[in-house]
Amino acid sequence: MMQTSTPFIFMRGGSSRGPYLKRSDLPESLDDLSNVLTSIVGAGHPFNIDGIGGGTAVTTKIAMLSKSDDDWADVDYFFAQVGVEEKLVDYKPSCGNILVGVGPAAIEMGLVEPAGDVTEVRIRAVNTGTLVSELVQTPGGVVQYDGNAAIDGVPGTAAPIQLRFMKVEGSLTGALFPTGSRTEVINGVTVSCMDVAMPMVIGLASDFGITGYESAADLDANTDLFAKMEAIRLIAGKRMGLGDVTKSVTPKFGLLAPSKGGGSACVRYFMPWKCHPTLAVTGSQCLAACLLAPGTVAEGLLEPRPGAPADLKLEHPMGMMEVVIDYKDENGRFEVISAGLLRTARKLATGEVFIPGSVWQRN
Repeated sequence: MMQTSTPFIFMRGGSSRGPYLKRSDLPESLDDLSNVLTSIVGAGHPFNIDGIGGGTAVTTKIAMLSKSDDDWADVDYFFAQVGVEEKLVDYKPSCGNILVGVGPAAIEMGLVEPAGDVTEVRIRAVNTGTLVSELVQTPGGVVQYDGNAAIDGVPGTAAPIQLRFMKVEGSLTGALFPTGSRTEVINGVTVSCMDVAMPMVIGLASDFGITGYESAADLDANTDLFAKMEAIRLIAGKRMGLGDVTKSVTPKFGLLAPSKGGGSACVRYFMPWKCHPTLAVTGSQCLAACLLAPGTVAEGLLEPRPGAPADLKLEHPMGMMEVVIDYKDENGRFEVISAGLLRTARKLATGEVFIPGSVWQRN
């Protein structure tokens, strides 16, 4: 049985990487699509040895692009988080780092025509409904990848890509505070359950027996910490209206500590079964909103609270991520209007990826 091939662009987006494909080149059925995506990645093996995954959650991500029928957006971005050691695909979340590469990939694929030296690509994240404006450098009508912008967690520099996220509140649950309260006590620990770009359970590092300044590797080795977080996450998932989240990567988990390196606060973001080596773009927005919203578990960490738009610097294991949150806080109602970030992306390879014929035969 012949293998089936499909075109792809392999890109780094922010501090993640993976294949970017046209949705029309893949099976329509989600069951068939999941089988194809786990095969592409090589899910089910710690090294993803029979696929092009990288053996970590930040390198088993896939973006699927198509022209959008939305009145505002140019491109639809459908994201898949594929498992590393398990043949699982989660379509619930989006990924802000992989999203960074959507603008350049859409132009490379011919889904968007370049317009001058800087091209705006308007993106609808299909998984969550979030709308994102992305400014891509296109001098002479060609995507530029070289540049002087640097982001912590990625070596070297590249061309800057500016992102502005709209409609980030209630990305999956429909509410900023899905439980109806700004704090919850679960298993004796106070947490905030929030949904800004990504549903999250957020706590204080000190309440989990850590400082919040540990390396990602040290945290990954702390099995007691993960057991405590997971027990809380499962209960929080039900309270947030997400149901049984045992096999879902949402909600994610985040822990906060006072700033140590001159930023706004120190953060550790969990995916949720490993610590993120840096920080997710979506997670950065939710953590920043938690720091700004009165009455959350983060109350008092950010003093004084900056006015809107607030420029926050979040310290993560490999440096710092800057996020700008525009918000309103009137009559007891806290509202996130938009979030802005600067990131980079780079095209790594193009070609065809092959799927065993036993997994998929294109009609």
